[in-house]
Amino acid sequence: MKKLILTAALAFSTFATASTWDIDTSHASAGFSVKHFGVTNVTGQLGAVTGKVELDDKDITKSKVEATIDVKGIDTHFEKRDNHLRSPDFFDVEKFPTASFKATNIEKISDDKLKVTGDLTMHGVTKSVVLDTDLTPEIKNPFSGAKTRALSATGLVNRQDFGLAWKSQAVETVKVVGDEVKITIEAELSKKEAAPGKNTAAAPATKK
Repeated sequence: MKKLILTAALAFSTFATASTWDIDTSHASAGFSVKHFGVTNVTGQLGAVTGKVELDDKDITKSKVEATIDVKGIDTHFEKRDNHLRSPDFFDVEKFPTASFKATNIEKISDDKLKVTGDLTMHGVTKSVVLDTDLTPEIKNPFSGAKTRALSATGLVNRQDFGLAWKSQAVETVKVVGDEVKITIEAELSKKEAAPGKNTAAAPATKK
């Protein structure tokens, strides 16, 4: 009897410290910045960002993060450049229409700052990257009433590592497109509430 009660208590404790937060695609973006001729920062956005964060409220380092980004939607506000970036010279979006990120390690720096290491898969290549991440405290959405928070993440990747190796054959003295790319992810998160009667720990049995 005592063992049954302890098992039920542990199950309830585990459930109570975990929460799932969906990325609100309408309030999420993935951006990048790269040097042109080594002097100008060219910026752009990728397409829709989807995914979820499973927060361990007791130990945030045990949380999980997953996100998928639509690469076809790349936009640098210049159509000719966007078409080139979608081509096999760069992202080859017909073969690799999305990029994805899955956290493999989370380090807590402070109450609202994390260092998130994860596998970034892009252009058919998976590499480990580190994202410096800010996670805001929970608030109540004044319109929907949903529990809401947000994350902001930045990191650096080398495009050559992902096979985005295009270089201009016409210009030999200057690197037209830099190798180091700064990536930025902004995402509003909405807490996914458990449906009534679902995901609750069973009540301990009692003897009659």
